[in-house]
Amino acid sequence: MDEARFQAGVIGLRMGNSHCQGYNAHPHCKLVAICDTDQAILQQRQREYAPVAAYSDFRDLIAHDGVNIISVASPDYFHAEHCIAALRAGKHVLCEKPLTLSLEEARAIIAEVEKGPAKFMIGQVCRYAPGFVLAKRLIDDGMIGELYLVESEYAHNYGSSRGKNSWRVDPRREPFIGGGCHAVDLLRWIAGEALTVSAFANHKCLPDWPVNDCSVAIFRFANDVIGKVMVSIGCTRPYTMRSVFYGTAGTIICDNTSADIKICSKRLMQGKLDFATMPVNIANHNVAAEISDFIHSIENNLPIATNIYEGARTVAAAMAAVESAKLGGQPITIAPIQAS
Repeated sequence: MDEARFQAGVIGLRMGNSHCQGYNAHPHCKLVAICDTDQAILQQRQREYAPVAAYSDFRDLIAHDGVNIISVASPDYFHAEHCIAALRAGKHVLCEKPLTLSLEEARAIIAEVEKGPAKFMIGQVCRYAPGFVLAKRLIDDGMIGELYLVESEYAHNYGSSRGKNSWRVDPRREPFIGGGCHAVDLLRWIAGEALTVSAFANHKCLPDWPVNDCSVAIFRFANDVIGKVMVSIGCTRPYTMRSVFYGTAGTIICDNTSADIKICSKRLMQGKLDFATMPVNIANHNVAAEISDFIHSIENNLPIATNIYEGARTVAAAMAAVESAKLGGQPITIAPIQAS
């Protein structure tokens, strides 16, 4: 097989830098084109990844001769426009999360994907974090019995990060969708489909932020599982996605930034109720594994695990939580997303 069978282009070079690295690290792929409207970062990345073509207009990257895979890592509110244009040009597309900021845009991308033949993947990277991967395997193997409660938090501090005065501040970008979709998608992956949600939000940590900076949502999942998601973008603590999974025979505590997960299981206990630790690699933004999975699916014409419908269902669940919070916690039925 030709080592450069796949030639990749990346739109959006802040979130997209890890995509550039991932494509160059893959044995069957080569990064050949990049795009950003910020000339400073565009020129910086062009020097880092030379020789690559550099464009300010996403349409020029899509038209670049030989590009057959495109990562859309632009700000969330451009995802629909960029994804649809790339799909119409016959390119395979890996889109950063969240898929979109509205169900109308999500359905527009779905319609384009369903025309084929290009493949589409949504970049829900928590599904590739080693700690979460191990936790799901243990749960699927019955190590903690039947799930009854799952919880995850997206605890960040945008006020002291590169998000300050940038695309994250845009009022179109609700934190529960933009960042909280990580936690929502993780719980959907672990517990199954989310059916209804009630949520509350406040605004105490980042007074100059255009939208609420903290939200808590309670989901009802299929199989009578309860879920809780906390999203805070102004908390005073290091970034984490601490998650806890409670089953009838045990509990797992894990995150995407620690070198182990903790498990308390009746199958492991020796007369004492306590946690055991299991080591894992730390890879909280494992885009390289995501890209490898995507290319493997394209090469072998396999289904995409994090497909367009998974991306849209996570958006639907997160949007319902935002709507509930605006209505003072009123329960909202989550819009179903059906494959055609």
